[in-house]
Order: sequence, then structure tokens, then C-alpha cells
Amino acid sequence: MNQARLSDQAYAGIVEIIKSEELEVGARLPSEARLAETFGVSRAIVREALVRLASDGITEARRGAGSFVKSRPSERLAAFMPMTELPTTLGSYEVRFVLEAEAARLAATRRTAQEMAHVEDGMAMLREALLSSEPAHAEDMELHRRIAEATGNPAFLLAFNALWPDVEKIMRAGVDISRSRPPEVVATMLREHEVIVAAIRAQDPEGAALAMRWHLWEGRRRLMP
Repeated sequence: MNQARLSDQAYAGIVEIIKSEELEVGARLPSEARLAETFGVSRAIVREALVRLASDGITEARRGAGSFVKSRPSERLAAFMPMTELPTTLGSYEVRFVLEAEAARLAATRRTAQEMAHVEDGMAMLREALLSSEPAHAEDMELHRRIAEATGNPAFLLAFNALWPDVEKIMRAGVDISRSRPPEVVATMLREHEVIVAAIRAQDPEGAALAMRWHLWEGRRRLMP
């Protein structure tokens, strides 16, 4: 088994410890040595898993003190993916930060009037879906896909479509979790998309990239309680 796969197992195992032992935010995790012994892997593997968990906002390292729980993945996530898939699924955000921020930047620079109308229609469909009680992940995905199309570079769409299995799970979970919270959470999600579309409309490439990156960052954060 390669190191990446072992790291995935350690990542999922640490998440399971947080859940099964009901560790609250701020709680200290077992030491790297203890985790390595528990999972039957090296400390280097555990360290790699902890770095990825910190990148995903689940844990944080404190110099000389160890690693601590920063946020707990929502219990509702389990309805959309096994926790063993969480490292891969959340890992797709790292690719999306690069891919979709640049797609939004290029869309703002290159989009034609027809492509802009296509993006606007996608925004209208997402707005209607989010404000209803129906699933909205398909409309969410479609808007992001239309932004990728507006770059005029088919490679962006190919790369985006390759991420579909993981992105679909995230979008399904994100809408469900947001709807389980106060109404302003969905309103915020909607506003984030509107800011992206507005920047593309205004042909503001830096604004569009920043808005997309912020939306993705907040989307990942919404997967936590």
C-alpha cells in the first residue's frame, strides 16, 4: 500500500477518533506516537495526515503542545460519503482553489455576451433552487460549469468534469447542511455566487478570482458544524 493511501487511512482514523470520543473544539488529540501505534503506521504518515487535516480546517498544530481539534465535520456528512472518503473528497478543494479561481478570472476577461447570458441563466436557476425546498446541487454544479465554459478553454471544462464525483458529494452535503441551519446560511451561499457572477459581468478578473476563492473557502467551512 502506498504512502498516500496510508495517509488517507490515518486521516480518516483521526476524524473517527474525534467523532467516537466526542472530542470538542479545542480538545487535544493523542500524540503522533500514540496515533502511529493505533493505526500501525509510521509517525511520518501520521504527520502527513495531520498536515492535511490542518489544511482542511479540522485540526491545528500548536508548537510544543501537539495537535488540537479546530472544527468537527458535520454529522450530516455521513449521509453523503463514508468517512473513509473524506480526505479525498475534501482534497478536491485544493484543486478547485486553483482551477476555479483561474476559471473565474479568465471568464471575466474573455466571456462573450452570449456566454455571460448563459452564466446569468445559471445563476437564476441556482437562485430559484436554493430558495425552494428542492435539491440544488445540480444547479450549483451547472453554474460552476458555465463559468468554466466562459473561459473559452475546453481544458477547464474537462478538468472540472473530472472532479465531478467528489464535487457532487460536496455540493449535495453543502446544501443539506446549510438548510439545516438558520436561513441566513443559505442566503450567504446565494450571495457568494452572486458576487462571482457580478465580477464576471463587470469584467473584473481579480474580483472574480477572489470571489470564487472566498466562496470555495466558505463552502468547505460550511461542511463543519
